Amino acid sequence: MSRSGSTSVRVRYAETDQMGIAWHGEYLAWFEVGRTDLLRGCGCTYRELEAQGLRLPVIEVQARYLRPALYDDVLQIHTRLIGVGGARVSFDYEVRREGTEGPLATGSTSHAAIDLRGRPRRIPEDLRRRLA
Repeated sequence: MSRSGSTSVRVRYAETDQMGIAWHGEYLAWFEVGRTDLLRGCGCTYRELEAQGLRLPVIEVQARYLRPALYDDVLQIHTRLIGVGGARVSFDYEVRREGTEGPLATGSTSHAAIDLRGRPRRIPEDLRRRLA
């Protein structure tokens, strides 16, 4: 898999604690921003996938925090598609801040492809082609 993309986000005041450091859970929301932008860049949106009866819930998440993101930082969320299986898709993430060596955080998510009843479903061939 070679699909990747980059999305810019600014750390909002509401995403930080009293010390001005971004709350750890916000990284998962930023991963989602990167993932949805990557899918949009491949020509599909979550809205379109859901209209086709496909859901992609997170079934596994991993995050490693290396340096803090601070209030008003502009971050780059680098997202990379790392695998598409029969009924599973996985992504890797790096959160970076300009002027800081190395990532602030890294992570990954895995998603199950399910139908409207919550049953496993093969990832549609059209989506596979778009992601390839």
